[in-house]
Amino acid sequence: QVQLVESGGGSVQAGGSLRLSCAAYGYTYSPPCMGWFRQAPGKEREGVVVIYTDSGSTYYTDSVKGRFTISQDNAKNTLFLQMNSLKPEDTAMYYCAATYCSSLQYRAVLYNYWGQGTQVTVSS
Repeated sequence: QVQLVESGGGSVQAGGSLRLSCAAYGYTYSPPCMGWFRQAPGKEREGVVVIYTDSGSTYYTDSVKGRFTISQDNAKNTLFLQMNSLKPEDTAMYYCAATYCSSLQYRAVLYNYWGQGTQVTVSS
């Protein structure tokens, strides 16, 4: 059973930076599709960025392009999200997710494993 544990959330002022981490464990074969999703109060969960770890392919939602960067460690057991130039509209609960797949997947409904979430709050 894949287990995911996020950390690194917090409160920052607009323009600041945060780095989220997602520790993945409990598997024999690492799920190749991993990503970060977020959900703000009263809104649907949305994809922020996903990665197909077998190829390194990524997909970023338009609102974070140029500001957020996804990465992973060489052992592929920790996923990171570097968030720069944060805006108040980035405020949300951020979730790490993973699934077994054969190509890059962006839709949240296709992800089977989820962390508990970490809160990011950006003040103006």
